[in-house]
Amino acid sequence: MKNINFNEVSTPAYIVDERLLEKNLKLLAQVMERTGCKILLAQKGFSMYSLYPLIGKYLSGTTASSLYEAKLGKEEMGKETHIFAPAYKEEEFAEIVSLCDHIVFNSLHQYDKFRGKTANCGCGIRVNPEYAEVEHEIYNPCCAGSRLGTTLKEFEEELSVNPQALDGIEGIHFHVMCEQNSDTLERVLAHLEEKFGKYMAMEQIKWVNFGGGHHITRSDYDVELLVKCINHIKSTYDVQVYLEPGEAVALNTGYLVAQVLEVQNKSFSLNQVETVPVILDASAACHMPDVLEMPYRPEIIGAGKPGEKKYCYRFGGNTCLAGDIIGDYSFDYRLKAGDKLVFCDMAHYSMVKNNTFNGIALPDILSYNEERGIRLIKRFGYENFKTRLS
Repeated sequence: MKNINFNEVSTPAYIVDERLLEKNLKLLAQVMERTGCKILLAQKGFSMYSLYPLIGKYLSGTTASSLYEAKLGKEEMGKETHIFAPAYKEEEFAEIVSLCDHIVFNSLHQYDKFRGKTANCGCGIRVNPEYAEVEHEIYNPCCAGSRLGTTLKEFEEELSVNPQALDGIEGIHFHVMCEQNSDTLERVLAHLEEKFGKYMAMEQIKWVNFGGGHHITRSDYDVELLVKCINHIKSTYDVQVYLEPGEAVALNTGYLVAQVLEVQNKSFSLNQVETVPVILDASAACHMPDVLEMPYRPEIIGAGKPGEKKYCYRFGGNTCLAGDIIGDYSFDYRLKAGDKLVFCDMAHYSMVKNNTFNGIALPDILSYNEERGIRLIKRFGYENFKTRLS
C-alpha cells in the first residue's frame, strides 16, 4: 500500500497494486523456470483483463469455466486457453473448440458425446481422487455425491462398457484444493497415483493438470515441496504439468475502499464490549460475497479485533439484507460519517462475484503503479444495473 493515497479514491472502489501483482507473478514464473511446468491464470478467481498484458508477461495463459471466460482469455491475453466445465452446451461447443487449446471433460461419457468435434484441441478428463482436505464443504469437490470429476469406479465402469472410451484422451485433470499449502498437494498426489497412476502412465497421456487452490504466493507456502511434487509427476509419467491458480495470482494485491455513511446512535454489548453499528457504502452481499459464503472477516488497515482498541464497531452494508454484516472491528478513535476504510486482499473473488442486489452500485475498478499513480480503469453506473434486467 506504500504511496497509495486512499483518501483520493471515490468510494466504493477496488484498487489493485500492480507492484504487488508483479511480485506474485515473478514467484510463479520462478516455479515454471525451475520445473518446466506451465501456470495458467484461473479467470474464475481474477478477471481484471486490463492487467492481462502484465500477467501474460509471466504466465502461460488462462483457464476458463465457460465460453465467456474462454473468449475473454483468448481476446485479452491470447496465449494458451484451457477450459473445464461440468457440462457443455452443444450450441456453444464449436466456438469453444475455436478458442481453446485444451478442453477438459467431466466424464468419459461426456467426452464420448463430443468425440469427433474437438478438432485439434487436447482433450482431458477430470478425475476425482476421492481425497481432499477442504475445510468448507461448499468448496469440496470430493464431497459425497459430488458432480465434479470422475471417480475410479465410474472411470473403470465406463471403460468396461466401452474399451475405446479413452481414445483421443491426452490429459488428466484434478482440482481438489482450496487455499492450501503444498503438503496438502503431496497427500492428494499420493491418492491420485494410487487410483489413477496406471492411466497417467499410458503413452497417450501427455499432460497432468493439478487444477487450482494452490496458495503459492502466501508467505508461509512451501515452494520447495511444490517443486518436488511437480518434478515427481513430470519425471514419473513423462508429462507436461499444468497448474491453474486464480487466488495465488492476485493474493494480497488489492483493496476495497469504502466510506462510512452513518454511525448509528445506538449500541449493543459484544462480549461485554460496547459496539456501535455502522453503515458503509460497501456491502458484503454485493461487493465481497466470500465474506458471507466462506465465511470470513476481512482485515481493515488500522483496525483491531473487537475489544483490542478503545472503540468497537460492527460494519454492515447499505442493503435490506439483515445478514449483510462484514464484521466487528475496533479503532483507536471514534468513527464519523465520511471516514474511509480500506479492506485488504480484495482483488480475487470480489470483482468476479459482485452483484447489484438492491440496485447497489458496483465499485469503481482502479489500479496503481509508480509510473502512473492511481488509474481509473472502469466506473459503473445506472446503465450497468439496468441492462442486467428487463
